[in-house]
Amino acid sequence: MAKTRTTKRTTDDDRPDFDGPERLCAVTRAELSPDDLIRFVRAPSGEIVPDLERVLPGRGVWLTCNRKIVEKAIVTRSFGKSLKADVRVPDDLPERIDTMLARRAANTLALANKAGLVVTGFEKIDSALEKGGIVVVLHGSDAADDGRQKLDRKFKAIQRDRGQKAPIIGVLTIAQLSLAMGRPSVVHAALLPGGLVKRFQREAERVSRYRSASVSSQALVDTFDEVETSTRNEG
Repeated sequence: MAKTRTTKRTTDDDRPDFDGPERLCAVTRAELSPDDLIRFVRAPSGEIVPDLERVLPGRGVWLTCNRKIVEKAIVTRSFGKSLKADVRVPDDLPERIDTMLARRAANTLALANKAGLVVTGFEKIDSALEKGGIVVVLHGSDAADDGRQKLDRKFKAIQRDRGQKAPIIGVLTIAQLSLAMGRPSVVHAALLPGGLVKRFQREAERVSRYRSASVSSQALVDTFDEVETSTRNEG
């Protein structure tokens, strides 16, 4: 569960090792793992740049991995306040992050495909499910419901009998799945066990978390209060 702090604490970090301690979201003030956050830095041009790899030099601003939080950070000028500097925030920053996160997931899926860990095609997936080797099922986010539901029901039943989870992922479009697989019209896919599959699941989870409408209600209340206060002060 995220921890919140009422005391003042820095939200940036200049050290190269960002995978250890928790960081503080500049908007919600929640203390989270770096994996649950997105780091931003100020480019030499003054533009705010997402640092998804957490490798860019300079002071960082950390935000909860959620589009609503990024949008609130823009409204409340959290980037400039945290960095204590003039910054330029791209108008399309929220959409840009979505595209970058989805691309990371697609690139990882492409690597898993090259490693022979991906099965595509409805009939091949259906057959592979019966053999019990599938650990994740994928659908294009714009795929028709009928095909999805049939595969999902079978996958869930098989995994339930085995006492295992049945992760189903639909964060990439048919076009994105097709590009990652290097073939046209990939609507459904399934993944076999492997390290790259776990990595893909983590990347896909970040996409899902970023797009989720579910954000801590108290965090949103606090953010709206900040926006209202800022507006009144400027008026």
